[in-house]
Amino acid sequence: MFKHLLVPIDGSPTSELAVDKAIGMAKAFDSEVTAIYVIDPYPFTGVGADFAYGQGQYLSAAKAAATDALAHARKQLEQAGVKIRTATVEAHTVWRGILEAAEAGKADLIVMGSHGRSGIEKLVLGSVAQKVVSNSKLPVLLVRA
Repeated sequence: MFKHLLVPIDGSPTSELAVDKAIGMAKAFDSEVTAIYVIDPYPFTGVGADFAYGQGQYLSAAKAAATDALAHARKQLEQAGVKIRTATVEAHTVWRGILEAAEAGKADLIVMGSHGRSGIEKLVLGSVAQKVVSNSKLPVLLVRA
């Protein structure tokens, strides 16, 4: 049924829950899994030049975080006997990066965590999961924290 699962991760406990769910589904459907970490290379657009973190420093830290999170996901999936690919994706918005990776990789299901934010926190921080669900042509399985 689902032969290729895309699992966007961000190193959070919620994304680890999504990896766990993907392991179960991959075993049940004999699926392969692609884990991705999306980096927005321009997170400060519109803020101006007075931000505390330089662009180069930000990208370096973001790539290091991606490498760590993907290595952890790879270890979990390989230990479970699941075929895994990993990738770091750069996209102007995280949700678009996820959808573009799903399309490019020919995934047939996106398995991702949702932090379950609401109210002002959701308004300020946004909801990647909501944007993915609203704009995806693929089924999306949300794993709640």
